[in-house]
Amino acid sequence: MRSTFSILFYINRSKVKADGTTAVMCRITIDGRNTAITTGIYCKPEDWNAKTGTIRTVRESARLQEYRKYIERTYEDILRTQGVVSAEIIKAQVTRQFVVPTHLLQMGEIERERLRIRSKEINSISTYRHSQYFQKYLTDYLISMGKKDIAFEDITEDFGKGYKAFLVRNKNFSSTQTNRCLCWLNRLLYLAVDNEILRTNPVEDVEYEKKPAPKHKYVTREEMKRIMAMPLNDGRAELGRRSFIFSCLTGLAYADIKQLHPRHIETTADGRRFIRINRKKTGVEAVIPLHPIAEQILALYNTTDMHNLVFPLPSRDSIWHEIREIGVILGRNDDLSYHQARHGFGVLLISESISIESIAKMMGHSNITTTQGYARITEEKISKEMDKLMEKRSQNRTHSGNGNQ
Repeated sequence: MRSTFSILFYINRSKVKADGTTAVMCRITIDGRNTAITTGIYCKPEDWNAKTGTIRTVRESARLQEYRKYIERTYEDILRTQGVVSAEIIKAQVTRQFVVPTHLLQMGEIERERLRIRSKEINSISTYRHSQYFQKYLTDYLISMGKKDIAFEDITEDFGKGYKAFLVRNKNFSSTQTNRCLCWLNRLLYLAVDNEILRTNPVEDVEYEKKPAPKHKYVTREEMKRIMAMPLNDGRAELGRRSFIFSCLTGLAYADIKQLHPRHIETTADGRRFIRINRKKTGVEAVIPLHPIAEQILALYNTTDMHNLVFPLPSRDSIWHEIREIGVILGRNDDLSYHQARHGFGVLLISESISIESIAKMMGHSNITTTQGYARITEEKISKEMDKLMEKRSQNRTHSGNGNQ
């Protein structure tokens, strides 16, 4: 028989610390018996919503949600494996898991485990996968200092500056790669601050590397034609190729194509079909007239069953290899991505003299400044082509002059 199980978060307004915050407590009740746990999360009494048991500040609210999810998972795991569960058993399990680490790499491993669990919930492992590399680079830096780990209290601003220099000098990282590694270091240190191990982040004043002006990589018209002319034998790879072409012709990101339902496909009074969908990333509506080739691709998949998706796509991480292989066939030096397909769509529209406002609506941009970036790409391309033309004409004049002598 399943137990009655409830979780209640609360605060004690009479126990406020000198900094104006108070501890968030958690009461676990199973079959009428309860126990209380200190969550290690603190908030100001005025930020606490007693009716909903939530915190108004974003960071603490997110931590409290994670804490609740962990208790719920623990309850389900114990019930499944042991067949019996009590509030005290859950408390013992939770307090063991939430022992606050005092060292940097130790905190990193705990954070990586949280990301691993989160990756299953959102069906995307990219953030968890990247954390493996960030943790490794920190480990390499500590090894270069003759250390296996370092206590939070021993970390200084010089430690952060030394780590940045190590990444540039020893790893030969770009500014973007270096900054992402520094973000991971700061993330772990701010977790230490949240858990009251540190009063402040000792490396927060370490400056990030200056990034060069972003360059949008995009799929060119010629590359798109070649991709269309290379049907693949493997079913999964062919699905990836078709959805990639669909992205090139609609500007939809992979996450948007993956959530596409037949209800998102509409027809105008004159019989033209278009897609109307709120983008997953921004929630902004995109309205996209369907290219004839995009319609041909749709005809191969589900456009009638309103309860199922149009494309039977796996997670983006699962199909990444197939898209990368297409890039290899094209002879690209960098990895091909759906984001480049989306950029290619924007550049294609600009080159066809479609207005910025219309492009912004089709691509679901929340800010027209984003759309104007495609105009800059096209202007740079035209400028380079003009330079080549002028150089060619100059060479022709030189050869012509030499012939007259």
